[in-house]
Amino acid sequence: MRLTFEDRAVRERNRPLRALAAGSVGNFIEWYEFGVYGYVATVVAERFFTPAGGSAAEGLVRTYASFGLAFFFRPLGAALFGRLADRFGRRPVLILVVALMTGATALIGVLPTYAQAGAVAPWLLTFLRVVQGLSAGGEFGGAVAMLTEFAPPGRRGLYGAWQSFTVALGLLGGSGVAVALSAMLTAAQFGSWGWRLPFLLALPLGALALWLRIGLDETPEFREPAAGAGRAVRVPVRAIALAVARVMGWSAAGYTFLVVLPSYLQAALHTGFRQALLATVVANLGFAAAILPAGLLSDRVGRRPVMLAGAGLVVLLALPLLHLLRDPGTAAAVKGAALCGAGAVVGLMAGPGPALLAEMFPVRARCTGLGLAYALSNAVFSGCAGLIITEAVRRTGNLDVPGYYAAATCAVSVLALLGSQRLQSG
Repeated sequence: MRLTFEDRAVRERNRPLRALAAGSVGNFIEWYEFGVYGYVATVVAERFFTPAGGSAAEGLVRTYASFGLAFFFRPLGAALFGRLADRFGRRPVLILVVALMTGATALIGVLPTYAQAGAVAPWLLTFLRVVQGLSAGGEFGGAVAMLTEFAPPGRRGLYGAWQSFTVALGLLGGSGVAVALSAMLTAAQFGSWGWRLPFLLALPLGALALWLRIGLDETPEFREPAAGAGRAVRVPVRAIALAVARVMGWSAAGYTFLVVLPSYLQAALHTGFRQALLATVVANLGFAAAILPAGLLSDRVGRRPVMLAGAGLVVLLALPLLHLLRDPGTAAAVKGAALCGAGAVVGLMAGPGPALLAEMFPVRARCTGLGLAYALSNAVFSGCAGLIITEAVRRTGNLDVPGYYAAATCAVSVLALLGSQRLQSG
């Protein structure tokens, strides 16, 4: 059936909105699982990484080691799927990666535990985390390229910020489901089978993502003859290194304040499981509230000034935040406001971050370049954060380790953001 002029005009106006939904929902699934895994880390440690006689601390370290290993497959996924997306298009690659990611997440929900399958159980879990790492590595670059390339003029910051906003929604979704289940189930029920349910919820989310992406067109910029049809461009190593340095503070501070915090509060401050999860929900609410305004602001004043404000505030406030949380004389409302503020500061970096990365690379190197930069940053500074922080606190007894970690990485990002604006044109 031929479309009328009006129908074509409506379809043209709706394309950016569909791209916004299609690009965002896959990222939501990735970070929903990311959050769930972090929030139930103590349960996973007990069920998969703590054989009879093993200590809880050792099991938690092994859990985060598996977590970090999967993160190191993200750069490989970014290079593989990014190269494909830069050569053949964003749409087919995004369909493939969301199918892989959804399947791996759902399978975690049906895995046998160590008590049921012995030593094969942690290896199966680690394998599925590797598959997730590969697919997630391709997800970010393709989705950010799609969002920014479909964005109306002068709205790249806002459209790219939706990728970060779905990080917040995914983390909130994961924490919300964990809080709800912990409230509805007994501790024994949650530890026995309740922890599986959040992973299985990825199936309907994945079906929605596939439906949206199958019906999406290729991006206008990729289809332009000037983009260089049928070829991908080599990405300068120096550009990737600069991009990593610019976003490493975002990765480290975000993971420290938004994901590691529950386990840190339980292990270091002896906070109850539900209270720790609720504290993280508060931090994520602040994070979510700041992202879209920060992206919109970056369309008006530039990406770097907004990101500089966020990274600089982390440098100044990371240690005082931990001291406030440990102070028994501080009111709960004050602690909640501080956590909300900490999340908002991370949001100042996360809002403009995707557009900043996209604008550092030309169209035929964009998925590979920004995907690799983001994946490397997350592999080193997010994926290893739980392991580094948990092990360092356990060995030294210094409860300020998370603050030092977040502040140091953000200090590097400040210097990188103050450097040259870009290393290429296009």
